[in-house]
Amino acid sequence: MKKLLLLVLVVSFGFSVSAQQLRQELKTYKMNTEQAIANAPVKTNTIAPQVNIPVTKSGKNIVSIIDIGTSANAYSYGYGGGQKNILAYNAEINTVTHFHRMGGDLDPGGYSGDLGFDFSTDGGQTFTNMVECYVAENNAGGQYFTDAARYPNHGIYNPAGNTDPANAFVTYFVPTLDGSNSPDSWGGYGYGVASLENPTTATKNLVSSDPGENIYRYIPDGYTVTNAGDIWAVDINQDWSTGSLIYTGYLLVSHGTWNAEINDFEFEEFLLDCPVEEELVRPAMAKVEFAPDGQTGYIAILGDNGELDFSLGTYFPIIWKTTDGGQNWDDPMEVEIAGPDGIEAILNYMTEEEWQSFWAEPYPERDEVRFTCAFDFDMTVDNNGNPHIACGVGVASLDGNYSLYTSHPYFCIADIFSTDGGEDWDAHIVGKPKQFRSNFDPDFTEDNRTQIARNHAGTHVFVSYMDTHLEGEENNDYPDIMARGIEVSTGIMTERDSMGIRLDQPNNVTNLSDGMWQAYFMIMSNEVIEDGDNFIIPFTYEELNIANVGDAVQYKYIQDFTYTPADFTLGVGTNNFEVSDFAVSQNYPNPFSGQTEITVTLNKTSDVTVEVYNLMGQKAFAMENNNVIAGTHTFSINAANLQPGVYFYSVTAGKNTISKKMIVE
Repeated sequence: MKKLLLLVLVVSFGFSVSAQQLRQELKTYKMNTEQAIANAPVKTNTIAPQVNIPVTKSGKNIVSIIDIGTSANAYSYGYGGGQKNILAYNAEINTVTHFHRMGGDLDPGGYSGDLGFDFSTDGGQTFTNMVECYVAENNAGGQYFTDAARYPNHGIYNPAGNTDPANAFVTYFVPTLDGSNSPDSWGGYGYGVASLENPTTATKNLVSSDPGENIYRYIPDGYTVTNAGDIWAVDINQDWSTGSLIYTGYLLVSHGTWNAEINDFEFEEFLLDCPVEEELVRPAMAKVEFAPDGQTGYIAILGDNGELDFSLGTYFPIIWKTTDGGQNWDDPMEVEIAGPDGIEAILNYMTEEEWQSFWAEPYPERDEVRFTCAFDFDMTVDNNGNPHIACGVGVASLDGNYSLYTSHPYFCIADIFSTDGGEDWDAHIVGKPKQFRSNFDPDFTEDNRTQIARNHAGTHVFVSYMDTHLEGEENNDYPDIMARGIEVSTGIMTERDSMGIRLDQPNNVTNLSDGMWQAYFMIMSNEVIEDGDNFIIPFTYEELNIANVGDAVQYKYIQDFTYTPADFTLGVGTNNFEVSDFAVSQNYPNPFSGQTEITVTLNKTSDVTVEVYNLMGQKAFAMENNNVIAGTHTFSINAANLQPGVYFYSVTAGKNTISKKMIVE
């Protein structure tokens, strides 16, 4: 029986469901929602060895990547579906800001509970790095300072009509470890601003949980600074005071307004009723975003509130809407992604061949099958005030658990959107990831990290996610950044361009660059940069030691990944079939101790280079062959000079490179 990788998420519980059967044996993984997000070490200034695999930089569209700030460890970016608003762009002042915890090579001995940022006022071309704006100083004698900051959210506040970055402010909103919601751990928020004119002048405000008012502060996922100048933050109101999770049934919503007299934001907050099925434990994630006008906005979660009978045992989007800048919020609206009234694009993201290979006969009708969202998601709002929810989607587990199948090609990334303010829904299928979850250690995992952004006017949206395309890998441990743009008015999606051929796939942003296989915990900005009619998408990622995520990290900024107007034109340079210049086999035998062979099949005469690298990026073997004729050829690699361990071999033919993993015994 054929075996496929299958990932299962979330809390398990049993009840009778469909009698349908899958063709495959199933491999499962589960996420423990009862486990609190871990805290990182207090201090470190150790610089980790990097996995830096050189590649042949031939071909087109190789991005430029620069170093920006550093941090004491990898935890600043969040994990386990915990991506935050780390990277921001404001079009009026052409400014990019990147917010993070301090420490690392550029802050020797720096405390990981302090915060700083890197910023560029020329659209990401040059940066001022490591501007410290928040210093933890409340040492109560425990393991952590009680005002030590963790997973930060941030944005840019630009006064109405201003075009000078010196008059703008970086805003931040972070969880702190004051212990008011968990012993010697979570419970507080820290918030404030830093002036871009004098970044060292910053405000710092602290607030604790208030159990008497049912206020339990934890780790906000949702955060935005609207074009109207307001701040909105959303947290899942979770009581961890006993050391275990008790979900209160509410979202904790914080609303900040600017006070010009004190040059800072003042916050008010309220609880938003958000019940979920008991077996679900809590919503998976919460987000908030507003349209370009700053008036129409949405709060969203992934969860199950029991209102959609067909969706029992699945995650689906639930949204709350405002049209008056957040003064009033409508009752929740459930997004019915599956069933007889489900979204057609989601019901049909598998081809007929894929559908039949997934199920045993008799094949079910698609509207009889439960589909579910994955854990993490992101949201933006377009120029028409319509929400776009980017997330993973797959077939729900047949045993009724809140889980999903994620084997390629049976899992997809979707932009779930409305064209009428949330009444009716459709979807763009952005791509089908090869892999789903990374497993750095049992307590530190990350999924596809799906994110979405828009241009300032909201006429275009852009979806990105992490995926590992390295053959032989069964986890998302060596990720590249995948991206796709969508024109809101026409629904035209960008397509991958391979040697002038348009393919219905997302672009691999980091392919052949220094970030290839290393775009860990990537972040996409909330808005993209516009250069004339071109769209430049800011990305950052962490260069880290995947063997020890507690080691210091170097942040990397991608300067020039660009979509042009031609990318949003149907039929330009399009063929109806995909052409591949060459194919590379897995080496055999593998593992090996003496000699191994790889087979290369060429469709045309090409120069062929075979190179082998160790995990530190050091070249261990190279072979060049000019004018190799079309056909199948065998190349040998001798292990005589190779130490036992894991290596990568790269075969370059013409302008294309294929890389795979091999093991020397």
